[in-house]
Amino acid sequence: MAAKLRNLCLLGTSHVGKSTCARALGSTAGMAVISTDKLGRHPGRPWTDVPKEVEEFYQHLSDDTIHWFLRVHHENMRPVIQNCVADMRQANSAFVLEGSALRPEYLSFWDISDALSICLYADNEFLRRRIEAESDHAAQGKPMKIAIDRFIERSLRENDALVEAANRHGVPLFDVTHVTSAKSLIEKLSAQLKSRPS
Repeated sequence: MAAKLRNLCLLGTSHVGKSTCARALGSTAGMAVISTDKLGRHPGRPWTDVPKEVEEFYQHLSDDTIHWFLRVHHENMRPVIQNCVADMRQANSAFVLEGSALRPEYLSFWDISDALSICLYADNEFLRRRIEAESDHAAQGKPMKIAIDRFIERSLRENDALVEAANRHGVPLFDVTHVTSAKSLIEKLSAQLKSRPS
């Protein structure tokens, strides 16, 4: 990692800890935090006050179709993210940009050469357990369990796909399976961001 750092991009699948890490770093370094979920929302987590159509999306589509649709959504997000980065550049604002739509294969399309891009990933079984715990999977009825299981499958497929793409495009990977690893990453990046050039 570079000694000084102006901007940061955090990539990774759902529930890998991108938002938590970004909020901590943004708060510590006084930087704007941008989530791609706020720029354009793919059908989200199929639990806790979700619209019926989101629940049906996960219950009735195949695993292949759900993952394909996610990739289409990310492709559609490319120009939206490009415009967002351009706006931050014009305002001369340092930023932490996070989201699953920040695919390793898209980074070269955006003017973020001065940003450190890191792809967070975790062991698939760890991710499965984390999503099951957050969604209260065990207490859900059968239809919701089906939806959550499909969301988990989508997230695990994406975890594997992002790791492969990060390796192919030279994006550093960071394993956050263990809480101590995630805390260590936040501490290291916080120190770099605090000393960033203005």
